Amino acid sequence: QLDLLWTRKQNVMYNLFDWPTQKHSKLIILAIANTMDLPERIMMNRVASRLVCPSSFYCSPVLWSGCGGFFCLLILAKLFSQLVGNIVAALSGDARRCLDICRRATEICEFSSQKRNPEIVRMAHVTEAIDEMFSSPYINAIRNASLHEQIFLKAILAEFRRAGVEEATVQQVYHQHVVLCRIEGMQSPTISEIMAICSRLGACRLLLVESSNKYLHMRVRLNISQDDVMYALRDE
Repeated sequence: QLDLLWTRKQNVMYNLFDWPTQKHSKLIILAIANTMDLPERIMMNRVASRLVCPSSFYCSPVLWSGCGGFFCLLILAKLFSQLVGNIVAALSGDARRCLDICRRATEICEFSSQKRNPEIVRMAHVTEAIDEMFSSPYINAIRNASLHEQIFLKAILAEFRRAGVEEATVQQVYHQHVVLCRIEGMQSPTISEIMAICSRLGACRLLLVESSNKYLHMRVRLNISQDDVMYALRDE
């Protein structure tokens, strides 16, 4: 499980994937992760560069059933399960989230079938399952946040991807915020305004803000998953 080898500096993963690239090496590394876009999501560039052939594989329902506990995919046809995987991959990189959505879509279909004639799982059921799974007060708070608060959250995601660590200082996020404002052709907020934005998001519990007087060097983390933030901002 590649996820369990993740460390702050990612030295373990780098050394592991660098080993097969050494001269006269007779080692082949096959890594498995629940995250479908792991290299882009958490790996630093120097680690991702060691991957010779990063690939994503979509398993048929029959193959998934052999993993134990994934009975819901037996109901879905091969093409349908792959379609669901593609949709969920745009919202979440976690394969387990895809399985949860398939399970919930199956339950919704079974419940509706009790009222009418039996039917198969359709995209309407999947859409309803996705809406349920990604509906929360935090997501509604993000959607109702101000424009710069939403950009600040986007800046946090950008900094996390750049650093490969799910923690950053306000100063690092501010630099990303300025870049995003330039791309959108907007005026960048002042440092005081950024600190106020950070405080408001912390008060809403969307962020975990370090309690100190370090000002721009305060460290911040997301209090919700990155998938939920991206889903809430996907139409913005």
